[in-house]
Amino acid sequence: MEAEGMNAFWQAVGFLTRFPVPAKAQTTKGWDSSPRYYPIVGLLLGAVLWLIGWLAELGFGSIGFTVTAAVTVACWIYLTGALHLDGWMDLADGLGSHRSRERMLEIMKDSRVGAMGVVAAIVLIILKVAAIQQLAVHEELGVLLIVPAMARFALVGAIYVFPYITAQGLGSGLRDGVTRWSLWLNLLLLSGVSYVVAGISGALVLGGMLIAAWVFGRSLVRKLGGFTGDGYGALVEAMETFVLLLYLILLNHPIF
Repeated sequence: MEAEGMNAFWQAVGFLTRFPVPAKAQTTKGWDSSPRYYPIVGLLLGAVLWLIGWLAELGFGSIGFTVTAAVTVACWIYLTGALHLDGWMDLADGLGSHRSRERMLEIMKDSRVGAMGVVAAIVLIILKVAAIQQLAVHEELGVLLIVPAMARFALVGAIYVFPYITAQGLGSGLRDGVTRWSLWLNLLLLSGVSYVVAGISGALVLGGMLIAAWVFGRSLVRKLGGFTGDGYGALVEAMETFVLLLYLILLNHPIF
């Protein structure tokens, strides 16, 4: 990987996670090209979460599946710095206000969290904990490897496909770093890893998530005119939860 590519990769790591990055990479160089590495960062995050879940399961055993799930989700939030969860809460506050487009965007910019944001966060965390608890029960924690990667691929797709509202926002300029080739390469990588980890169910979940992400994006464009940084964060949280739940449905109702 060339120096410019390495800078972009470390930019993606430093932005999406709390993982340490080299001091020389702690600049803005490579920022615009960093989205193409988001799915790879998702795989790294997923591998760490898988390890955490495995260690927690090893320690708490079969009597502590719920504790294993809670510990995994807590580490998940910490390792991402609650970056996406914050966007999820802000979007819930904005859309939940049922105000005009301009007023919803103002509410989302407010650093304070309202009742809708709190409720949305609680519901999402409960769903994640419950889903991972069931994965642990069925010895399927390995699925955690692909969940963050899938959601971050959806993020890259949203950056490429849907408009970004704020001209000077955090996400401005990112679309220039996403190309069709980078999308296809990431899709091929993710498809292969998903099949290895979860078989045909992994491929079906990936396809279902892409449809769900498209619906999410179109809905946001209709209501707000496009994405904001909060919208990107909310998309990641929504798709992570969707992937977990859809995989459980397929686990309970196998097609093949």
